[in-house]
Amino acid sequence: MSFTPLRLPPGADLRRTLEQHAFDHADGPALFVVAGIGSLDGAVLRLAAANQETRWTGPFEILSLSGSLSPQGAHLHMSVADAQGRVWGGHVGYGNAVRTTVELVVAEMAGWRLGREVDAGTGYLELTIRAENVVQ
Repeated sequence: MSFTPLRLPPGADLRRTLEQHAFDHADGPALFVVAGIGSLDGAVLRLAAANQETRWTGPFEILSLSGSLSPQGAHLHMSVADAQGRVWGGHVGYGNAVRTTVELVVAEMAGWRLGREVDAGTGYLELTIRAENVVQ
């Protein structure tokens, strides 16, 4: 396993940028976001068991960020705090704009490929995992 640090600049859409990173590395190893911190100008999260996303305005600090990345999309969870210290967490939606910076660590797992397919039991795009032969 290897690790790659990433920094997202102001204005970048957090989820779209990470999905583009996964798409750009579609022929490479499995990717997981193992750590993430930074600031956002507003927050977009789908809270537990909710059908719709919740959007907040104002500055937010990312307290934690993790998830899986595949060429078919991302499954990311994040907790954020507002200027009063209130904390929310859930699935990362589109529209989380970087305020000053987002700093991430992405783990690359050689010998594995990730994908996403609709699962008949959940109705959601769920993670698929495939082992690959690794020549050393």
